[in-house]
Amino acid sequence: MTERIGFVSLGCPKNQVDGERMLAMLEEAGMELVDALTDGADAVIVNTCGFIDAAKQESIDTVLEMAQLKAEGKIHKIIVVGCMAQKYRKEILEELPEADAVAGLAAVGDIVQLVRDTLEDESSGDEADSEPQALPLTGKRLLTTPAHWAYLKIADGCSNRCAYCSIPSIRGDFRSVPMEALLEEAQSLADGGVKELILIAQDTTGYGLDLYGELRLPQLLRELCKIDSLRWLRLLYCYPDRVTPELLEVMASEPKIVHYMDLPLQHISNKILGSMGRRGNAHDICRVLEQLRTAMPDIAIRTTFITGLPGETDEDFEELHSFIKAQRFERLGVFAYSPQEGTPAAEMPEQVPQELAEERMDILMNTQSNIARANAEDLVGGVTEVVCEDYDGYTDMNIGRAVFDAPEIDANVFFSGDARDGEFYSVELLGVSEDGYDLIGKIAD
Repeated sequence: MTERIGFVSLGCPKNQVDGERMLAMLEEAGMELVDALTDGADAVIVNTCGFIDAAKQESIDTVLEMAQLKAEGKIHKIIVVGCMAQKYRKEILEELPEADAVAGLAAVGDIVQLVRDTLEDESSGDEADSEPQALPLTGKRLLTTPAHWAYLKIADGCSNRCAYCSIPSIRGDFRSVPMEALLEEAQSLADGGVKELILIAQDTTGYGLDLYGELRLPQLLRELCKIDSLRWLRLLYCYPDRVTPELLEVMASEPKIVHYMDLPLQHISNKILGSMGRRGNAHDICRVLEQLRTAMPDIAIRTTFITGLPGETDEDFEELHSFIKAQRFERLGVFAYSPQEGTPAAEMPEQVPQELAEERMDILMNTQSNIARANAEDLVGGVTEVVCEDYDGYTDMNIGRAVFDAPEIDANVFFSGDARDGEFYSVELLGVSEDGYDLIGKIAD
């Protein structure tokens, strides 16, 4: 009898790629992948996130949602894997008895056997290998993104040891995927119809340092540009002190590499950067931003900041606020700090009240909202390249994404004209949406 398996993946794109590898293994083993919410399932796998408290709560809520389906007889087994399962396996087994098996990151490679053992009541997953190094970095994937774009995870783990971050304790040290394997995976994705590859890792710019003794992201990008059917290459999760002249040169000279960089800066106060354990200082950050905009005047820079780290004073916050107003980032997100168990920042003195951290976050996001609107208005009247992603029957317009926007986190372009999903168009920008983020246009004549 064919096993019917549901799958829910939570958290970041890196976790999503792990999920896609598991889905491919399950399908290759002859299991039927189903929507457990509507169709029921023999087992449901919840691929959890454990990065911050909100993500942990979402993971717990999802397990409890599956538990309700289990109580109603719609599903029979619940299997919990991923980052939260890696860090809190014993606690989940004790406090969420609805979970029939809990296994860490190594479960990605053993998912078929784990499912079969669980269905046969032979495993709780508690004995699974808990070493993050056992996570497979290559293998077939069943894409959960639209057919025309995909993530390419070029490394796993992290060796930066930022004081607020639990990722190294969950996923281990930084481990690059060999370039040959990445090029083979990229070619396979392109052969399957993918036109945009989005490179991801905890520190994308650190690619190759562990394997080759030097930063190899520029070389990887040049090789990826040789894949004929790829149209766009995009970089997420870059680290400012590893934005080298060689990387700038390859980004500026290779037409397939979009002029976009996700560069999480986290703060600008030298005191707070030091407390965070970040390399570099405010001067270094400003220099890198100037170099990026000089090399590519049309670049869109996405960044993120954290408010409320222990010791952040009103002066530190105002320095950050002034920096954001001066830099006028194209895309920006802000997180209110929340202590993560086992991290140095959680034990620091001068903890900032959560209410104040969130108030500061709201101030920065309100400022950014005005900047984003002004930036969008500056684009009106121009023409930009847009990939069509969907059709909106309510507005009778296509939904697209501009070259300066990443999927799932950035803005949309609503445009009129005859368009097909996954195809690229030159779009004349005519206006800005009410919220100030999305653009409105039409296919250019």
